[in-house]
Amino acid sequence: MNRYDNRRVLITGAGSGIGQATTLRILAEGGTVVGADISEAGLADTVSKAGADVERLHTVTVDIADEGSVKEGVAEAISILGGLDALVNAAGILRSSHTATTSLESFEQVIRINLVGTFLVIREALPALQEGASAAVVNFSSTSAGFAHPYMAAYAASKGGVQSMTHALAAEYSKGGIRFTSVQPGSISSGMTSGTGKSGQSVGPGLPDDTDYSLLMKLQPMLGEGFASPDSVAGVVAMLASEDGAFITGTEIRIDGGTHA
Repeated sequence: MNRYDNRRVLITGAGSGIGQATTLRILAEGGTVVGADISEAGLADTVSKAGADVERLHTVTVDIADEGSVKEGVAEAISILGGLDALVNAAGILRSSHTATTSLESFEQVIRINLVGTFLVIREALPALQEGASAAVVNFSSTSAGFAHPYMAAYAASKGGVQSMTHALAAEYSKGGIRFTSVQPGSISSGMTSGTGKSGQSVGPGLPDDTDYSLLMKLQPMLGEGFASPDSVAGVVAMLASEDGAFITGTEIRIDGGTHA
């Protein structure tokens, strides 16, 4: 299935986790991709995993929290691709802490990267997307945007913002030929959720030493035997940004194995 033949895609967060999995999936379906990430080592790892598809993969180093870096990186990506048909905003960070002891700097860092960074990339990509074919933007929200995830107030706030922004953009550009959707990953094994709690459950990095793990027990999926791989999300993202998602906009899809059923 080559849904992405002659389709030009920019993917942020392409150096690891779901962003990397999405990059490899869209390459496998024939797309030409620019993978963006703050980590050069991460991008190199993605290149090493691209196999025969590597000839259609290009990379740019971008710090999405920095406006100047985003302007330069997105412009470079569009120049390389000769235009833009789809944008996937997978870059983001997760920080866990007691809200009472969370510093303003830490809270603002999460908002800056996850929410403001997503906005900056979209803003710079919009002119090219308006000229693209069946243009689509897939943003990354989270199950934390609508369900209680303790110790993750900043992350939840940032992802709730991304989700609301996605709805607003879908309406604003509904007659401009650009679709906006978001995915809500949950119970997915990636760099963000690499921590391990009691009983071996994966619960995310940096949890407080006195974490009450009983508050996290409901964050376990019903399907499978634990957290799913990033590929579980990559396939859904690939659908949304392709012609198969041509009648989908202004909504989100939850991918959590029934954790929040």
